Formats: sequence, C-alpha cells, structure tokens
Amino acid sequence: MTKASRIAVDAMGGDEGIAVMLAGVARARRKFPGMEFFLVGDESAIREGLKNHPNLTAASEIVHAPEVVGSEEKPSQALRRAKTTSMGIAIDLVKQGRAGAAVSSGNTGALMSMAKVSLRTMPGIDRPALAALLPTLGENDSVMLDLGANTECDTRNLVQFAVMGAAYARTALDLERPRVALLNIGTEELKGTDRVREAAAQLRAAPHLPLDFTGFTEGDRLSRGEVDVIVCDGFSGNIALKTAEGTARFVADLLRRAFQSSTRSKIGFLISRPATELLRHHLDPNNHNGAVFLGLNGLVVKSHGGANELGVQNAIAVAAKMVRDDLTRRIIEDLGNFEARAA
Repeated sequence: MTKASRIAVDAMGGDEGIAVMLAGVARARRKFPGMEFFLVGDESAIREGLKNHPNLTAASEIVHAPEVVGSEEKPSQALRRAKTTSMGIAIDLVKQGRAGAAVSSGNTGALMSMAKVSLRTMPGIDRPALAALLPTLGENDSVMLDLGANTECDTRNLVQFAVMGAAYARTALDLERPRVALLNIGTEELKGTDRVREAAAQLRAAPHLPLDFTGFTEGDRLSRGEVDVIVCDGFSGNIALKTAEGTARFVADLLRRAFQSSTRSKIGFLISRPATELLRHHLDPNNHNGAVFLGLNGLVVKSHGGANELGVQNAIAVAAKMVRDDLTRRIIEDLGNFEARAA
C-alpha cells in the first residue's frame, strides 16, 4: 500500500477515548490486512495503547499532536488551533498527499470547518455535503445527503448533491445507476419549494448522468429501500436523520420494556430472540457508521462520537473503500459531464 493510501486516524477524537479508537483501528487492520495508518494524537498515549495491539505497530506511523478539539468547542475556536490538534493534523496529512483519507470521531462542526478551509471545495462544487448510509428494508442501504453541513441550499446545491450522492452510491453500494430522489413534502410534481422543483426539472433533463432520477420521496418512505440516494438540504436532512435514530431507539426500548413486563413476556423473548437480535443488529448505528464529506479536494470521514470498536472499524472501512475507488475523481468527472451538457 502506498503512503497516499494510508488512513489518517484522529486517535484522540470521540467520546469513548483513545483505547476504543485504537481497538477499532486494530479490528480494521485484522479485517483488511493490507491497510496502513497514521495515528495522530498524544504520542506517549498512543505508544502505550499500541502495547495491546501488536498487529498495528508495523502498520502504523505515529504523528504527535499536542492538543485535542473539545466536543463542545466552537468551530471558529477549533479552527484557530488546527495546526496543533489531532483533528487538524489528520486533515493536513490528506492535504499533503501523505494520507488518502482522514477519519475522526470528534466535533462535527470543527471537523467540517477544518476540512473546508484546509482541503477547499473541488472545481464546480459550491458547497460540500455530509453523506451517510441509512439502513432500509431493501436489498441495500440508502445514501442520504446533506445531513447538516448546509442548513440552506439553492437549486444548484441540490443538483450538485445529487451528482455527488450518486457517485458515492456507485462506490459504496456497487450500483451502476443509482436511483436518486429529492426529499419533499409530497410526490406530486407541484409539491415543495421552488428550488426543489427546479432541481427536479434539471435532473430530469440530464439522462446522460450515471443515475436514474425517480422524482420526489417523502419522510415516511426513507427506510423502504425504494431509492438509493436521498437528496435534501442540511436542515431537513439532519432533522430526518435524528428523527430516524430516535425512532429506532424508541422501538428498541419499547420492545425491551414489553419483554420484561411479565414472566410470559420473558418466555416469549426467549422464543423470539433470533428475530430481536436481527432487529438490534439492523438498528445498531455502529453497523452503519461513517459519514463522508463530499465535494472536497480530499476525503474526510466522520465517525459517530459514541462509536464502539466495531463502529470505528466500519468508518475506517468506508474511508478505505472511497480511497480505493477514487471517489473524488468520479465526482469531478460526473459533475464536469453534467455542466458540459447543460452548457
């Protein structure tokens, strides 16, 4: 593996501490033996942690960072300390071309600000977007973007998000022509804001793009698996994501209470345990961890702050796949093709 294919990991980010981050990296190394890493953070703490993961020693290079971005720190404050924090240094390794992607479980706002300033948006992209995979009842997950990077978006932004999301789906989900839909308050063509309807019109008029635009979808259809890419502004996307996560926790808690309510219920739980374990696995955010900042001149993956070892492993796997499939090049080619035809 070349140096530029290494993954830079912010070992100090996240709520669970450096031990969980290193354990997750070690799991990724065992699952993908060819992977190599930059471990960014307090050098003495990382060296101490590596004693528990000898498989990482030969596959990792420690990059010392004297400071850490706090979970409650304002992005503007974190940005001023970018050159001395583990998060900022991990992103800078991508900028230098030494790492193919950066992974952090730290402060989302700070990560986005640092990534935008350091890596800049790629040619033809006005704003980067945060994309993640959502579990569905279909054959594969769905890509959803934007999930909070841009609270307000115009028509051009939504069209660019559709192009970027489709390129991501082709890579992450191995789809030749992903089905793309815009999140709206109805499926009828007259529903929604002017910018959403205008974006739909432009996407319908671009059959040359490597995607199938299916029109509008509603919030209650997000988990049905009827589309592969769901496009929206960051305000709507973040609310939809948090609502879905809250509903999943509600269902899980409701089932737990129901099964503990009586002796008969407990017996019923033992009988239905295989089904409930499948449900728990499907709803566990660690199994779908790893949101990607799309539209930058470099790859940055946001891991959930509370991710466990499995979650960290999956976020790293997302980053490695994006590097291997050269996602940035795909987005540039697709967007250039769209702009040329539109002109």
